[in-house]
Parts: sequence; structure tokens; C-alpha cells
Amino acid sequence: MTASGPQGAAIMFKRLITGIRRKPQDFAALNPELRFYVIGDVHGCDDLLARLLEQLDPALPLVCLGDYIDRGEQSAAVLRRLMNRPDTTALMGNHEAMLLDFLIDPVAHAAIWLRNGGLQTLASFGVTGISEHSSAASLEQGAAALRAAMGPEMIAWVEGLPTCCQSGNIFMAHAGADPGAPVSEQFRQQLLWGCPDARKVRRKDDIWVVHGHWIVTEPTVADGRIALDTGAFATGRLTAAEIDLGTVRFIST
Repeated sequence: MTASGPQGAAIMFKRLITGIRRKPQDFAALNPELRFYVIGDVHGCDDLLARLLEQLDPALPLVCLGDYIDRGEQSAAVLRRLMNRPDTTALMGNHEAMLLDFLIDPVAHAAIWLRNGGLQTLASFGVTGISEHSSAASLEQGAAALRAAMGPEMIAWVEGLPTCCQSGNIFMAHAGADPGAPVSEQFRQQLLWGCPDARKVRRKDDIWVVHGHWIVTEPTVADGRIALDTGAFATGRLTAAEIDLGTVRFIST
């Protein structure tokens, strides 16, 4: 289970939900502690990330929703860029979790990761010559080469990524949250991989959930959810949301 929030996150956790008078069917207004940005799934598109960051006010806090690696060709560059932004709250996505699993036990976890973009991440670190059909010895060698290329500092940074953060009544996690449980009692697996009801059932606690993970044609705001994964690696469109009291503005490449 997750705690009430990650330690050291750039956005402080503090409830600011007010007794706004509204119709029963209306969802509560967005009520963050301060104005900030959230960026959806980057997936190895460092060029798009650089372009998007140029459009954002550097004075405002920034949250990134995970899935920085795989599928695109520039995963190593994305990780290095985010590591050099200590003022940014970077959350973990399921693709970062798959990378860590591969580093721990490449034989058991290579197939699922390499089928889902891990080959591009390996190549971005200069590691080639393995596939999901490689021998156990080759996979072990590939994992060792990746560990060396990433270095202990980067690996520790990825391992330390929190799964969620919250500002006011805005909760952020890569794959959303289980609407049937308080945000303080979510399972890590569901925050990273999603749960069946995450996009179907509306929350009853007036907490807005901002997520990526599922590709959408357009970023959406509806029924207490803000969806931001616009498929950057396939569409060339990386999207950020600027969230303020009662408002959302989208910025895309």
C-alpha cells in the first residue's frame, strides 16, 4: 500500500477541499494548493520534452507522470534531463518498474519488457545484441551492461521515484487510482498498471485524479479525471496540463 504521499515531493500535501455548494451530480472544482504543471508519458522522446519545457513557466512546479523510457529512441537522454531537474516531481510509471525488474532478474523479466519498448531503451544506453529470445547468459550480460551504462546514481534515482503525489484535491499517479479506495490506501500495482474501474467509475470523494498510461486522442477533463497520455512516441504530441483553481489548460508539442 502507498503512504499518504511520497516523501520529498516538490508539491506539499495539504487538504484544501472547501464546502463548495453544487448540484449533487457536479464534481468538485479543482482546488490545488498552487498553480502547477503535469506532463504525460514521455516514452523516450527527449526532443519533444525539451520543446514542451520551453513552453512552460519555469517558476511553476512541475510533475511528470512516469513512463519516461521505452518505445522512443531517446530514453537515456530523458532520464538524464529529469535527473538534472531536482525541482521536478517525477513519478514512477510501469515502464520504469519493468526496467528495474529486468535489472534484478533479467531472465524472468526480459520478455515482457523487451516486447514493450525495452529494446529501444537498451539501444539508447548503447546496449545491443539481445532480444527476448536470447539465452539466459546473454540476458544476464545485457543487464550487467545496462547497469554499467546507467550507473549507480541513475539506478538509485529510478528506484526512488514515488508512485503518487497530491496537491489539494488533485491526486496524481501514472495509471490513475482505484475509485473504490481512498487515495491514501492505493495498491502500488494499480497506481502503475491501472485497475479495471479506474476509467469507468467516478470517485465519490471529490478528489481529481490526473494520469497517463492510456493513450487518448485528445487530453480530457471529465468526471474527476484528467487524462494526459497523447502517445508522444507515435504522434509527436507530448502534452502538459496547467492546473489552477477551477481551471485546466493544455499545452502540447
